Amino acid sequence: MSFNLLNIANSGVRASSELLQTTSKNITNVNTEGYVRERTEHRTLFDNQVGLGQTFRLVNDFAQQQLNRDVSNLAFFNQFVDESARVDSLFAEESNSLSTSINSLFSSLQETLNQPSSSVSRNLFFNDAQGYIDQLGRLSGIVFDQKTIVNDQLEIYTDEANGLISKISELNLAIASGSSGPDGSALNSTINQRDLAIKELAEYIDIETLDGPNGEKLVFMGTGEAVVMEDGAFNLFSLSGDPDPNFKDLKLDVDSGKAIPLEVDTSLLKGKIGGLLAYREDILIPSQNKLGQLSLAMADAFNQQNRLGLDADGELGGDLFTIPSAGAYAYAANTGTAQVTGTVEAGHGSEIPASDFLIEYTAANQITVSALDKYGDPVGTPIVATVAGGVANAGSAGGFLYGLEINLTAGAAVGDKFELKLNSEASTNIQLATNRPEDLALASPIRTNSNINNQGTGSISGGTVTDTTAAGFTAGPPPSLTNGPITITKTANPNEFDITDGTPAVTTTVVLTPPYDNVLNQAGAPYNTYGFDFSLEGAPNTGDSFTVEFNTNGFDDNRNGLMLAGLQDKELVRANIETSAGGDNLTTLNEAYGNLITDVGIRTSSAKTNQVAFEALANQSNAWYESISGVNLDEEAANLLRFQQSYSAAAQILSTARTVFDTILNAAR
Repeated sequence: MSFNLLNIANSGVRASSELLQTTSKNITNVNTEGYVRERTEHRTLFDNQVGLGQTFRLVNDFAQQQLNRDVSNLAFFNQFVDESARVDSLFAEESNSLSTSINSLFSSLQETLNQPSSSVSRNLFFNDAQGYIDQLGRLSGIVFDQKTIVNDQLEIYTDEANGLISKISELNLAIASGSSGPDGSALNSTINQRDLAIKELAEYIDIETLDGPNGEKLVFMGTGEAVVMEDGAFNLFSLSGDPDPNFKDLKLDVDSGKAIPLEVDTSLLKGKIGGLLAYREDILIPSQNKLGQLSLAMADAFNQQNRLGLDADGELGGDLFTIPSAGAYAYAANTGTAQVTGTVEAGHGSEIPASDFLIEYTAANQITVSALDKYGDPVGTPIVATVAGGVANAGSAGGFLYGLEINLTAGAAVGDKFELKLNSEASTNIQLATNRPEDLALASPIRTNSNINNQGTGSISGGTVTDTTAAGFTAGPPPSLTNGPITITKTANPNEFDITDGTPAVTTTVVLTPPYDNVLNQAGAPYNTYGFDFSLEGAPNTGDSFTVEFNTNGFDDNRNGLMLAGLQDKELVRANIETSAGGDNLTTLNEAYGNLITDVGIRTSSAKTNQVAFEALANQSNAWYESISGVNLDEEAANLLRFQQSYSAAAQILSTARTVFDTILNAAR
């Protein structure tokens, strides 16, 4: 009996000691990050003896995986909000507003209309034009600096994520080898480290885990790609810029870089890395492209309208802004030696969408041009263009090539691809083509007159100019109408007029359709190629005549200046890459800039709302996880007291057994 009593006492002391050790470890690790509460359980052996205890980690896989998901989502929106809020606040500041600079430019232009011959008011216009360019450069610089910061952060985040992936793989190997003490405590510590590393990895990318053999955890990206596999195998992230070395793409190296890297669908990626990439693709790329698009459309519109006027020197107007060209980036897989550059096709700035462009050789002298979305994927149907004389011509598409003028050198191979980033580079490269106040072409190059002896009620409009490089104009110097003044005289027949011009004078009789709009266009060749036109109103009598001549010394004329000022309210900026037939796909300059600011603000505000929501979800998931795996000091203190009492009781049994055994020995002496 005493022998059995002694064994029972020994097993009780040992069991209580194990329970006390587990409880003590839980208490001392209450502040240890990643520690999972443990519990020791004992089985009853033969003759009701207490067997060896086994220590378990108290963890709920469902709670753990949900916590990892919510950590990824929260990290995504934290990163996105931190980055986008800076741009949002900078864009929203009045001192950084491009609209202020645009409005100031047009205000000074309005002043010049009141005094078209004043060089002072013209100088104010050019000062404000330079201010607009400087403001554009500052805004573009903000975005460009942010893109550099994104690249630097991506380098840091991918290095940290790769370090965690390697660590998880190493810990998986240690767990699979089963290196632990008899109670599994050392193995539990390794599993805690592995699970903590998985949780930390979830802050960088969204992940899913599966149980592998021998206690391993297989880790996959939320998009399905494996990063940690069986037997210590793993894939790491890499960054590359193809074709643009300054634009880092996230890839997943396979088999230590021995296989082709996997493309990562960044549109679905979460975590810090996903938030950083979403910030770049939702805020930075669209903002840079929209700023460039606006600057190109505005510069082209000013240039075209100024060319239709007469400057203060009496010369035909020229460009006010220098529109830059951009070199396209060649893809690394190209086998040819061709180089590609692109700029705005004069007069087509309003056709350029806020995007980058993919140019691909599909035949020896044929390319396709596609607009790209923010992820770099083609949008819509590619436009086919032929290459002749080093210039792309989309004649089969009605001359429509997204408003681009594309120049290509020889040496291309079929399949070669190039990425053209005209918009993203334009806003920092727009410059004034001139700062001479005389070069602002406020006057119209033509003027019209009614014969003072006319008897009818007919009158002639001021005329419109559409092309000063057309056959009707001679650039000079001095500039003039190629065929001299034009006279139109009403004949005795209904709706019939005589048009006289040329040296020697040539008279052509034409019948016009009332109302007498665009007289030269109705008259047909060669008049419809003159580059200007006019209309007649009222009812001219037989013999009434009207004259169109070059506007020599028309320095106080502001008719072309009015057209320049009208650009402020004219729809010049393309809204979308694709549009429905007959849809309005153009906006004004201020509307385009306002849409840019609004879009940044809406995306930032939406992200802040999601940030609050996922913070609540993450806290809820953490509370669920901690309720199972976290250490509760009140509970552990109660266990400690209970196990102390159990230990004392078992020790008392041991003391009693010893006393009984000693009594038996003494009785036998």
